[in-house]
Amino acid sequence: VQLQASGGGLVQAGGSLRLSCAASGRTLSNYHMGWFRQAPGKEREFVAVISVSAAYTYNAGSVKGRFTISRDNAKNSVYLQMKSLKPEDTAVYYCAASRSIATDASLYLYWGQGTLVTVSS
Repeated sequence: VQLQASGGGLVQAGGSLRLSCAASGRTLSNYHMGWFRQAPGKEREFVAVISVSAAYTYNAGSVKGRFTISRDNAKNSVYLQMKSLKPEDTAVYYCAASRSIATDASLYLYWGQGTLVTVSS
């Protein structure tokens, strides 16, 4: 599966962005999908995960109530709607595909190239 993340950019604190992750090569409907992020000088961290059917989602505590993960299997795409953005949300955001509903990055099989989100104060 090839994953392509997009939608990043520069936004002021309190603003919103919607990230997209499009897949090619295989259907995403066979995979649980996650979003991770990596801030400068920090380790990659889990953001959100969504099950194959979208019946289950789980967010990291740091983004709960502000970020929403969704998917459209017909479009072979996954999304991350981000609201009330904070400067500490600044990071490169990655989408990834897994056979497990997981928060552990090591369980993800395929990764997109990342899209940069910069939140100014």
